[in-house]
Amino acid sequence: MSRPDTAFAGLPGGVAVSHLTVYDWPAADGLCGGTPHMHLTCSEGYVVTAGSGAVQTLTASGFARTPLQAGTVAWFTPGTIHRLVNEDALRIVVLMQNSGLPEAGDAVLTLPPAYLTDPETYAAATAVPADAPEAEQERAARARRDLAVEGYLRLRENPGELAAFHTAAAALVRRRLDAWRGRWEQGAAAASATTGHQLDRLARGDAGHLADAAVRSEQPSARGRFGMCGRLDVYRTD
Repeated sequence: MSRPDTAFAGLPGGVAVSHLTVYDWPAADGLCGGTPHMHLTCSEGYVVTAGSGAVQTLTASGFARTPLQAGTVAWFTPGTIHRLVNEDALRIVVLMQNSGLPEAGDAVLTLPPAYLTDPETYAAATAVPADAPEAEQERAARARRDLAVEGYLRLRENPGELAAFHTAAAALVRRRLDAWRGRWEQGAAAASATTGHQLDRLARGDAGHLADAAVRSEQPSARGRFGMCGRLDVYRTD
């Protein structure tokens, strides 16, 4: 973990942001939108900048639908299965806990159970080849979206299977947890430790850290990437 006397230079609280243009591809149930999935250690928030739609969610408490329109801020905690529905050119700024970990591994798609048996089977069903032509990337992204919608609709119809999905998801990500912990230590944990250290200094009458103030801005490091919910403009998180 970063030393508490080392200034944290990331976005406030160790969050990350992406610009999201939600997919307008129709799914089997006639709705257009993204790929249903769940995060295991990260909360996620939406700031809707244009268009309209909804986020469908599924938890142990049941199914819910939250309308989205320009100006809406919505967020949810780990374990929330969420599916973005695009009704009219929906665009969102996505706020992600733990330095963007939701886009760096902390996500399990709601595939049917046969695809959740082991990491290799899951990876084969969800990969979007980064070096392939754009048309091939779109085909792969749409195919995995459709497969995840199939599994999601099954979970909605059979909520008793939700616990089994949680267990399978946890098993799929277990071997990646050390890397996730490192990202948390260098991000949100370091940001919190820095604030604590600054409070301690101020309590002693020491304002020296204010002389280290700095400003940083960035343009997206990639544009139009095929994400889980739509086309992404992403930023560096280091």
